[in-house]
Order: sequence, then structure tokens, then C-alpha cells
Amino acid sequence: MIKNLLLLAPLATLFACASTAPTAAAATSTPSTMNLGAFSISLTVKDLAASRAFYQKLGFEPFAGNAAQNWQILRNGDHVIGLFQGLFEKNLLTFNPGWSQQATAVTPFTDVRELQARLLGSGLVLTTTADAASTGPASLIVVDPDGNPILIDQHVAKPK
Repeated sequence: MIKNLLLLAPLATLFACASTAPTAAAATSTPSTMNLGAFSISLTVKDLAASRAFYQKLGFEPFAGNAAQNWQILRNGDHVIGLFQGLFEKNLLTFNPGWSQQATAVTPFTDVRELQARLLGSGLVLTTTADAASTGPASLIVVDPDGNPILIDQHVAKPK
């Protein structure tokens, strides 16, 4: 499997370069990309201490969390992993609008409520939603076609 992926890497690079080339249509249309914020993977773990020790051997260091509450966030450069014991049913892809990969506030950013409106407008069904009238931190969850939950979890207030 890895051998096959390595063979595809040059082809993927070619497609990535081709897809970023400007076109006349792109110059006049509204961008379809969504700025979802910082990315991390939130893993459900059986033993927080054992998982933390394992990921530390891969170069990750704890920088946030509360082991007494069964969660810990680890970082290796820009790569972030959340470890959660007994808090989620499944692993989650996590995005944090308003945050950089270093967990610092960024501006401007796209508020979670705006992202929610765009997702709903595109016909997606959300399993949890943010209160559209709120202005503080908020979150939503959408599930991909394969059952993978995606958490969009904003920790900062709505931009003014």
C-alpha cells in the first residue's frame, strides 16, 4: 500500500500544481474554499497515559488539556493530536476557526455560524449545530458519507 502511495506522489504533485493555476473563470467567480481554521485529529483512546507516552515517543509534546478530565492536546511542530479518553465515541477530524496551528487567535477568520449557514445551504445535514444568534465560542458536527464525524469547534468570539 505505501509503495503504491509513493508511486502516486509525483502525480498528486502535478494535479495539485495544475489545480492552483489561475483561470479566467476563477478570477471572476466567488472562491468555493472554506477557511475552517486550524486542523487536528481528535482520537478516542482507551488509556490516556499510555497514548500520551506513545505519541511522545513520536516527538509530540503536551501543550494543553487536563489529564484529570481525561483529555490532552499534543503538538509536534504544526501537527496537533487531541487524546480523549471516554469523551467521544469515534475519532474526529477537528477544525478550529479563529485559531492558528499554534493555538493562537487569528484575524480575520470565518465564524463557525457563517460556516454553518454555508454547509446547510449546500444541503449538508449537521448532527449538532451552533446557536446562530450567539456570538461566543460555538461548534457544530457534520458526518461525512463514510460515517467520520467532523467537528468545527471555535474557541474564540465571533469577529466584530
